[in-house]
Amino acid sequence: MTANRTLVGHKLAGVIKTYAEFESLPLREAFDIFYKSRLYLEIRQGISDMHCRSDGYLAEELQIEYTNRK
Repeated sequence: MTANRTLVGHKLAGVIKTYAEFESLPLREAFDIFYKSRLYLEIRQGISDMHCRSDGYLAEELQIEYTNRK
């Protein structure tokens, strides 16, 4: 399924904001982490309809991915 670009844009913003809140990070740092992540690629490419998941769920996935990268 191909998601509407506006919908995906809102989803990305929500995930970044939620992740920044979870980690107590400035938005700029959260943006940098998110846009270098595998999760971003999956959402952008429409893999597994990731854009349909909640912001909280996706922010948790980003936390796990970033923690495993360290």
